[in-house]
Amino acid sequence: MEQNDLRKLTLTAIFIAIGVLLAPFSIPLGAAKAFPVQHMINVLLAMMLGWRYSLTGAFCISSIRIAMGMGTILAYPGSMIGAVLSGILYKKTGSVWGAVVGEVFGTGILGGLIAYPIAAIILDSQAAAFFFFVLAFLPNTILGAALGALIYKFLPVRQVLHRMIK
Repeated sequence: MEQNDLRKLTLTAIFIAIGVLLAPFSIPLGAAKAFPVQHMINVLLAMMLGWRYSLTGAFCISSIRIAMGMGTILAYPGSMIGAVLSGILYKKTGSVWGAVVGEVFGTGILGGLIAYPIAAIILDSQAAAFFFFVLAFLPNTILGAALGALIYKFLPVRQVLHRMIK
């Protein structure tokens, strides 16, 4: 393994630790609460290291949260699809907002739609309507993806990354 690959894995592990530690952090949105940290990390990893590392981070954070009783199996589809699309759109567009759109569409729309059959079949829950999870996932995703973009744009993330990885 090259030193550069080891640095990327280490950075991914740091983001996984941050994602697990800050998972309970929420922001009140009217009557609901948004838990944006996972989506912020997806966007940051997608832009900094690419979709594979973002996917790895999303999978690990979701798995650890589930093991700790802080999440359900529904954490997988949204976070992982959003992480992949965020990285792909960032690479295609070179734009921070491409990464945001990928995360929001991947998690908020596709992840929300995929969560319904998982809830209905695996969790044996017929209580939620088909678009229920889309409406539930979107506020978290939009807020978290926007936070990730702002952090990337306004903090010296690129300069630190360039010195560390390149």
